[in-house]
Amino acid sequence: MRITGDHTALAIEGRLDVRTAADARARLHQAVDAGLGDLVLDLARLEFWDATGLGVIMGTHRRAGRIGRRLVLRSVPAQLQRLLVATKLHRILAVDGGVAEVHVH
Repeated sequence: MRITGDHTALAIEGRLDVRTAADARARLHQAVDAGLGDLVLDLARLEFWDATGLGVIMGTHRRAGRIGRRLVLRSVPAQLQRLLVATKLHRILAVDGGVAEVHVH
């Protein structure tokens, strides 16, 4: 997993899972604390996230909200969009361009 960017826009590449969650959480929280306004998180090159990774995203969302910022997810891969819909988190998280309303069976 690799995170690039600054306090206004970050990109995550690779896997956001139980093995990478602690490093990702530290980097994302540092970015939230260092800036103002929206923090855009580009997920175009994110290959996989599990429940732990999703927890990191939600924790970052809550931290941003507490200080008046907004976490915005951009370029969310289709399989991850399905997970957001299945967990109803697409109603809570800001997703640039929205989430395709796919039916989850």
